[in-house]
Amino acid sequence: MTSELELDEARARFLGLYDRLKNELLQDPVFDLMDEAQRYVEEMLDYNIRGGKLNRGFSVIQTYKLLKDGEDLSEEEFFLAGVLGWSIEWLQACLLVLDDIMDNSTTRRGQLCWYKLPEVGSRAINDGVFIKGSIHKMVKRYFREKPYYVDLLELSDEIALQTSFGQMLDLISSHESERDLSKYNIPAYRRIVQYKTSYYSFYLPIACALLLHGEKLENFTDVKNILIEMGIFFQIQDDFLDCFGDPEVTGKIGTDIEDHKCTWLIVQALEHANDDQLKILYDNYGKADPECITQVKSVYIELDLENAFFEYELSSYTDLMSSIEALPNPAVQEVLKSFLRKIYRRKR
Repeated sequence: MTSELELDEARARFLGLYDRLKNELLQDPVFDLMDEAQRYVEEMLDYNIRGGKLNRGFSVIQTYKLLKDGEDLSEEEFFLAGVLGWSIEWLQACLLVLDDIMDNSTTRRGQLCWYKLPEVGSRAINDGVFIKGSIHKMVKRYFREKPYYVDLLELSDEIALQTSFGQMLDLISSHESERDLSKYNIPAYRRIVQYKTSYYSFYLPIACALLLHGEKLENFTDVKNILIEMGIFFQIQDDFLDCFGDPEVTGKIGTDIEDHKCTWLIVQALEHANDDQLKILYDNYGKADPECITQVKSVYIELDLENAFFEYELSSYTDLMSSIEALPNPAVQEVLKSFLRKIYRRKR
């Protein structure tokens, strides 16, 4: 069992890799960055990639170690796992930069969204594209001679495409011309979340570690399915925190109600509301007026969706643990259990 001290030391080593990878990118001759451009790119990367929880990226290292039965990783093994971990954090940054623009969000990780800075604005769109494009440079530099290099590229491209598809479904459902609460139900919700969240947040880190360990991903379909369910579990927590969480803790101001998002809360409300409550939801959901937002939240409170969420969280945790314990590989079991423990009853 890895001690807290060992975890802290490993996380510090992982953090230490960031500057090396960033500097290699800034010095890559393909860019020929002048001083002003280099300063801008460095600030942009620091602002958007650093400062998060880094759970996705660090999980590659933790998972790889668990797959090796807890053995200490060599310097090279740790570094390669760290590179893949940071490539996921790069992808996360790209997605958040663009997502914040599309959702017209104000804050992210306790600070203004990148595009909200006066000197950035719409340039943030290109910045998101730049971050995504630089991932391939990073992976190519260290993995082009590895036998699983093509598998890594295909995995990365496929999950980026799946995540973009999930974002598209989310945007279609919340677009002003398409807003229709009658279309919001559990199957529609699960489809959005599976593509927008589960693949890149949960499956991708584990899949990277499996490839590092020399495994074939087609042999781990059951693991992938559990991770998809874990991603849905995670997003339902996010939906709850968007409405009922403390912005001082979550680091962002929730906008799901005014953005007409298809969330677990609105789906549950539509399923259990009486006629009067349904009228309030249809009249007020998707409007930025603070009074409309209050009206929607009042229905959530009347329906006791806070307690419904806590009951869901416990039952889903139990079900996921049962599915994990049914897997034949103890190392993989421990990987998934460690993932689940991290997110259970989280506050941010």
